[in-house]
Amino acid sequence: MTFYHPIVTTDWLLEHLDDDNVRILDASVLAEETPDEFRIHPGADAYQEEHIPGAFFADLLTVFSDTKASVPLTAVSHETFVTLARGLGIHDDTTVVIYDRGPLVNASFTASDWASRLWWQFRLAGHEDVYVLAGGLPQWKKQAGPLTDEIPLAAAGTFTGSHRPELLADINDVRRAMHDDQTVIMNCLSLEDFRGESGRYPRKGHIPGSTHVFFGDLSREDGTLPLPERLHEQFRESGVLDADKRVITYCGGGVAATWNALVLTSLGREPAVYDGSLMEWTSDDANPLTLPEDS
Repeated sequence: MTFYHPIVTTDWLLEHLDDDNVRILDASVLAEETPDEFRIHPGADAYQEEHIPGAFFADLLTVFSDTKASVPLTAVSHETFVTLARGLGIHDDTTVVIYDRGPLVNASFTASDWASRLWWQFRLAGHEDVYVLAGGLPQWKKQAGPLTDEIPLAAAGTFTGSHRPELLADINDVRRAMHDDQTVIMNCLSLEDFRGESGRYPRKGHIPGSTHVFFGDLSREDGTLPLPERLHEQFRESGVLDADKRVITYCGGGVAATWNALVLTSLGREPAVYDGSLMEWTSDDANPLTLPEDS
């Protein structure tokens, strides 16, 4: 059986850079960190300074997110997404390649989770021909890929898509999943976050019954995915490879969870992403959390 592989390499994109049917999207989100504050913002300024030739900027924070929703980064409606995709010149037969500028903070991993966030939104909208560039812009530059500050123009696309609600989980889905042995809930954050040791969220711990695989462990140095044999080892104990079970991934804000979803898709699974993740879950004390000592 051949599975869809959601990653393309710099070499592949260099070969197809001038293809009329390929649309490249820069989904970069950048961070500013001080001793008192950690703030993220769209990478539009960085895009204007340099980007892959032909790439359009996709603002994940204020355009591809519903800014009126109670939870930050909530995915826009299917109808809104269709309009946005058309504005980027995308058709139903367009090959979409998405990249970002790497992890928000200095990290030892290369998972392009902002790119995978937009990848997931395209999949949610029913677009199958969509990929993440391995290693993002850092790997592209490492391999001396060309850069430009020229902003491209494109005629409006005719994208229609088809909403796939099975790829999206809401808070009620997760509440039910806690008591359903046919659903696996996967925490994709660091082990410190999973154990409640980081203090990054208003309440510590993880959703009861969660298994854990850190998204940062699911990429190689060049941003490509580990070999399937290695991935099977990493996921084996979690139960997410059981074809009879539904999988829901979550993280802090619905970003890292999309990388695990991408990786699992490469193995033939199609998990749902809990879009609200811990930002929503921890906001209500009625939603339980557990710590290792509670298990």
